[in-house]
Amino acid sequence: MSWWDFERKPNVQAQRRKAMREGRRLAKLGHKLSPVLIEGRTIASSFWGKAWCENLESYRDYEYRLPRGRSYLRNGAVLDLTVSAGKVAALVSGSQIYEVQITVKPLSPMHWSRIKTRCAGQVGSLIELLEGRLSAGVMRIITHPDQGLFPKPAEIQMACSCPDVATMCKHVAAVMYGVGARLDERPDLLFVLRKVEHAELIPGAADFEVTRHGSKRKTIADSDIGEVFGIEIAGAPTAGLTPSKQASRREPSAVTRGSRRVTAKR
Repeated sequence: MSWWDFERKPNVQAQRRKAMREGRRLAKLGHKLSPVLIEGRTIASSFWGKAWCENLESYRDYEYRLPRGRSYLRNGAVLDLTVSAGKVAALVSGSQIYEVQITVKPLSPMHWSRIKTRCAGQVGSLIELLEGRLSAGVMRIITHPDQGLFPKPAEIQMACSCPDVATMCKHVAAVMYGVGARLDERPDLLFVLRKVEHAELIPGAADFEVTRHGSKRKTIADSDIGEVFGIEIAGAPTAGLTPSKQASRREPSAVTRGSRRVTAKR
């Protein structure tokens, strides 16, 4: 096998410049992108983000793919990443723009009930929960590889439009790490992804709101979300401001499936 048979790794600076160009091009075409931007080499620094990445790295079948995924993410290749109920969708810059879809099975009601029972009375508030200020016992419950909140490989389906035949290509790996970075900013997205309500871990701590279907559901108060993430939520009361001043401070607030779909196995 000659030297030319090996794939050349792209120059880091060239990859970053290309990703920036592609991001600007898509933005000019009207795409509203939510890129994952990493400063330095640390992908995640919060309890939730680090726990997600550690869980990802426990998937032994994918060890050889994860380093390339980390490199792609650090170089700004994940141009867009959104997390919704049971799904992660992303655009990744490689030889071209690739579309990634990751589907995660929801927690079963029985599994979620067990987590709630084991955590009962051990989490002081929603703020403590989302900031990761948890006791060692609760952390062990949440991060347990089989009985915790994070998905197991068999619960994940991955699809990428690239021609790589590997179960987890480098683009998917970059997106999986990107989710960890997102959880630094929005830890509640883990609960959204697993289709469970984080407020249920704190009995009586959530407000109720009526959905468009007329049913009620628990939700963390806007003021609490603002406190956790350091942002101001439209409609939430701001301490020390009159209603008129509060109003003046408020600001207004396509991806198709890839050609390859596989189910991860542990």
